[in-house]
Parts: sequence; structure tokens; C-alpha cells
Amino acid sequence: MEELNKQLFLDINQYAGNNPFIDYLMVAVAEVMPYFFIGILFYLWFTNIRNEALYAGYATTLGVGINQIIGFFYFHPRPFMENLGTTLLAHKPENSFPSDHTTFTLSIALMLITFKSTRILGIILSFLALWCGIARVYTGVHWPFDLVGSVITSILAVVVIYLFKSKLIKLNDIIINIWNKIFK
Repeated sequence: MEELNKQLFLDINQYAGNNPFIDYLMVAVAEVMPYFFIGILFYLWFTNIRNEALYAGYATTLGVGINQIIGFFYFHPRPFMENLGTTLLAHKPENSFPSDHTTFTLSIALMLITFKSTRILGIILSFLALWCGIARVYTGVHWPFDLVGSVITSILAVVVIYLFKSKLIKLNDIIINIWNKIFK
């Protein structure tokens, strides 16, 4: 499996450093996409789609939390730590599996798919989240299997939040009521 992971990495990363425009675009996507998703959550909040925004926030928090737990038990070096490929991003030499950026963005996207009011947005964001993950591989800081781990982690986080949605509505009500008291 490790050889397949390395080969898939090289298949994607081989284009890094060949075209300055594509390199710039992929670096921007790899670095900025989570902030764009945070902006989407703020947009949902300020357009009174607050429950969906909160559930997406819970899902991404749980997903990234699961990643941290995985990191305590499993370490996988990043590609540049093995002197493999072209690295376009400066990154700390730390665990690569799963990708926090991909888990963060994909958890938000998948959670939004579960609601009729945000389903189309969630589908669009899912493609952007996967692009973010591919950009992380392109720029040399993640392996393709890191993305697979992120997909699994994100699905798990969304399923858990979805199953506890009725219990979390009380927390949502508290947060929304505090917001309304402070800002209305």
C-alpha cells in the first residue's frame, strides 16, 4: 500500500514547479480554502441559517479532533520528510495522516449536504474540499492516502453529529439566544 501511496503522490506532485500560475493557484487553494469555508459559515450565520452553521462547526471540530487522536497512535511522515517530490509549501515536519485541511473543509461540506436548505451549497463545497486536498498533495505536504483518511474521518464526524442532532439543538438554542441577547 505504501508503494501505491508514493506512486499516486508522484503522479500528482510531478506537475509542481512546472507552471508558475498553476503552482500559485494550488498553493493558494491549499492554504486559503479553510478560511473560505469559515467565511461560508459566517455567511450562513449572518443570513439566519444558524443551526446548519453550528452543526457544520461541530462536525469540523469533531473531525479535526479525531485526526488529533489518530495522530497520538499513528505517525506517518510527510513526503518532504522522505525527500520525495517537489515541495511548494513550507510546513513543519509533523504527522501527515489524515489531512487536517481536508478534514476541516470536507466535514463542513458534508454536514451541509445533510440539510435541504444547504444541500446544493454542501455539494459545491465538497468539490472545493476535495480540490483543497488534491492541492495539498500537489504542493508536496500530503500523501493521497492522507486524503482517504480525511474522507473517512469527515464521514464519521458528520454521521456522529447527525445522530446527535436532536440533542445538540439545545446547545444551538443556548448559543443563538446568547448571540441574540448580545447583538439585538
